[in-house]
Amino acid sequence: MNDWQRKSPLEWETYVNKLVKVVAVEKHEYEGWVLTVDPVSATIVLATLPENQKGSISFVMGHAVLEVRILREGDGDTEQRLARILAPEQSQAYSPEELESRKKALKTWLETNHIPVGEQGELGRTLSVAGVLTIEPPYGPEQCSSANEIILARVQGLLRGYLGQQP
Repeated sequence: MNDWQRKSPLEWETYVNKLVKVVAVEKHEYEGWVLTVDPVSATIVLATLPENQKGSISFVMGHAVLEVRILREGDGDTEQRLARILAPEQSQAYSPEELESRKKALKTWLETNHIPVGEQGELGRTLSVAGVLTIEPPYGPEQCSSANEIILARVQGLLRGYLGQQP
C-alpha cells in the first residue's frame, strides 16, 4: 500500500476542486482538476476544463499513484464548471405549479387506463402505482422506482409513450 492509499477520506477531500499534477508508476503524469477520490480504491477522478471545448474525465487508480501535487486552488467559477461536468445536459427546472400539473395529468392518464394509482408522502408529491412502484417529480420514466424489474420496465415504457404524445 502506498502513501496515497494510506490517506483518510478527509485528507483526500482537501484535494477536491484543486488543479493537481499526479505522478504515477512508470513515470506517467496526469494533470487536471480533482472531482473526487474514491474512498475504497483511492482512485482519483480528474477533469480537464479547456476553454470553449468539452471537458474530459480521467481516472488514476489509487495503487498507481506515487505523488500528488496541488498546482492551483479552485475558485467559485471553477467549482461551478466542475459541478456541471457531471450534471445532466438538459436538466429542466419545473415550477411547483408545473410539477403539480404534470402529476395531475399523469395520474388522470393512469386512472383512465385502469392503472391503480395514488399519492403518497407528506405533501403527496409521489405517485404510487399499484403499491409496487413509485414515481417522483418531475414524473418521467427516469423517476420510476420499483423492486420488481418487470413492472418497472413496463411502466417506464408506458410513460415514454405517454410523454411522447404530450404537446
